[in-house]
Amino acid sequence: MFITFEGIDLSGKSTQIRLLKEYFESEKKKVISVREPGGTVISEKIRDILLDKKHLKMKDLTEFLLFSASRQQLTEEIIIPHLRKNFIVLCDRYYDSSTAYQGYGGKVDLKIINSINKTATGNLTPDITFLIHISIEESIRRKKLIKKNEDRIERKTISYFNKVTDGYLKIAKNDKDRFVVIDGTLSKEEIRSMIILSIKNFSRKSKSKK
Repeated sequence: MFITFEGIDLSGKSTQIRLLKEYFESEKKKVISVREPGGTVISEKIRDILLDKKHLKMKDLTEFLLFSASRQQLTEEIIIPHLRKNFIVLCDRYYDSSTAYQGYGGKVDLKIINSINKTATGNLTPDITFLIHISIEESIRRKKLIKKNEDRIERKTISYFNKVTDGYLKIAKNDKDRFVVIDGTLSKEEIRSMIILSIKNFSRKSKSKK
């Protein structure tokens, strides 16, 4: 099973991935968690380039192609081999991030993004995608609470991130079978329960189709 998590910065994705990984481990399931950009030696080097505050002049298309290169390496080197070994793979961001950030938020044509997304992933599609939705105002509030240093992408404008959040909701609306949208202002325990319930429902449906 391939499960991805989407949302803007500080929506709670990483926390929920950690909690879900712990849950699967308690159930004696084989599970790994990975992140985008990153997850391999090559992908981590690309991550450093993407997030470096010195690269403020990076163009949207350049950004997208770098994310795609990182994603392709992660998919081929880590995700697919583990899926073949019947691992549950939890991924912090996948190709929907590019559609939301560089497509809806940036200026890259969605047709180009969709085409390269398919190429970079070999048409691999997550079984379930959890979109943990918060507003940009809530994200900013959380950043102030923890005094988080912003990377290059996080320094973009509020207008940009409003387009990203709207984009995420459009993506989810157009793919209701795959997406589960969760209110990120709920407690982490409530969100965890909703995620586990959704996965159990998905597993039951998958078994009934066989």
